[in-house]
Amino acid sequence: MHEPTSKAPSWFVRRDIDGFFGLAIDNIVQILLIVGLCQGVLGFEADLIYGRILPGVALSLILGNVYYSCLAYRQGQREQRDDLTALPYGINTVSLFAYVFLVMLPVKLDAIAQGMDPGQAAEIAWKAGIVACLGSGMIELAGVWIGHRLRQLVPRAAMLSTLAGIALTFIAIGFLLRTFANPIVGLVPLGVILLTYFGRIDFGVPGGLLSVLFGVGLAWTTGLVQWDSAVFEQALQPLGFYVPKLWIGAIWEQGSVLGRYFSIILPMGLFNLVGSLQNLESAEAAGDRYPTAPCLAANGIGTLVAAVCGSCFPTTIYIGHPGWKDMGARVGYSWLNGLVMGILCLTGTLGVITYLIPVDAGMAIVLWIGIVIVAQSFTATPTKHAPAVVVGLLPGIAAWGALIAKNAMRVAGVGIPEQPFQPEAIVAGFKLSDTFIEGAFSLEQGVVLSAMILSAITVYIIEQKFGLAALWALSAALLSGVGLVHSFAWTPTDTVVKLGWGAGAEWAISYLLLAILFVFAAWLNKRKQAT
Repeated sequence: MHEPTSKAPSWFVRRDIDGFFGLAIDNIVQILLIVGLCQGVLGFEADLIYGRILPGVALSLILGNVYYSCLAYRQGQREQRDDLTALPYGINTVSLFAYVFLVMLPVKLDAIAQGMDPGQAAEIAWKAGIVACLGSGMIELAGVWIGHRLRQLVPRAAMLSTLAGIALTFIAIGFLLRTFANPIVGLVPLGVILLTYFGRIDFGVPGGLLSVLFGVGLAWTTGLVQWDSAVFEQALQPLGFYVPKLWIGAIWEQGSVLGRYFSIILPMGLFNLVGSLQNLESAEAAGDRYPTAPCLAANGIGTLVAAVCGSCFPTTIYIGHPGWKDMGARVGYSWLNGLVMGILCLTGTLGVITYLIPVDAGMAIVLWIGIVIVAQSFTATPTKHAPAVVVGLLPGIAAWGALIAKNAMRVAGVGIPEQPFQPEAIVAGFKLSDTFIEGAFSLEQGVVLSAMILSAITVYIIEQKFGLAALWALSAALLSGVGLVHSFAWTPTDTVVKLGWGAGAEWAISYLLLAILFVFAAWLNKRKQAT
């Protein structure tokens, strides 16, 4: 824990600039994904994206970032500390993909199959998306009543290692690969970040800003980004001002989506809830303790505001608080991010900014954030719990491997509408190289919950609290039995969660047997102590 500094907090400090660039790049990537997927996959027109979805995104980002800035400032005043870092906040990436591919796309294809033209089908798909977003917000909001208790029940190693698995794979490795794909552009900005925050070198300007400037200069100098007047004119077309509107009627019209796609909405809502709890634990391990219930309420309200104002994408506390704290960011990086992201979304200027400042220019900051999160999972937990941290990393690595495997098959022309997956052939083919790919697919589903459970079991085994290990195994059996973890189904183009009683029977039985084993171990241990 950080010792009180006996100083009043400030609304903005110099290092908030660095934090802003890191969080803004993360948010911009999410918004670019929204625009790209809505245009390329769903076929949404520009008016639907810029006139309805992005204004809803803007309001949710402004609301959450301002709230967490104010929370950090007020808490800093109460504790007389000027070193509190606001919780990072933004669009939830997993829900983004899930709602595009598993809700909106099926709704659109079904509408077209019923004879609707693509424009009408897109309208219905958008309405389905905001209903799904509303459902996720309701689940997040419900977490207010159980969140604090969950934090008390889950060991810190289980919380932090789950985040670390995601940070190591989907954040750090992803951006590391991109860095070495374009090393001239990527390595120098990474060097600046490492020198600034690990080497404590003062360049005279914020390291994050300097890193981005180097990245922009190298990207344009080396030709990674080239001037194209046609592309630039296309980026200028959405410019304007888009007034947010309420879309309650649209939600009402497609309310049946809550029931039809409950198997998607429920896991996504729980994923956001558990992820937020893990990020709160991560912030506390870094020295900043925030109240559980108000933060979960802010997440839920932010997502509900997004839905009723036209966005299909839930918001959440972001992974990475320790990184921004070590960077020196405090309160200002958060409200500044909300302000800038709000302006970009409400004015249609996002395309221009991303054309001039490529993602490669700022990815070193996000890569560093991933490194810090993984390191924290070991340094902020008892040394003897290190094996539990390693166990908690493994499901995230497996989930990333499953994603890479499916992407590789799609590149090879398998797992696309014209050539759907053939499950038996795929599983048999991978086994020829001693790769049990179905194990990766099972760990991919409910990865946050399964990583937390396996790590918690390991913690209590280390502590010789075998009864508690048995209770965690029983919870895993229950979650497996209804399909919230491990159970998956093949579709022509993906593997997706499979919900329903008995959906994951083989995993449920395995965890039940494991619980019996732990009970037996508890009996043996008690007998040994009695003699």
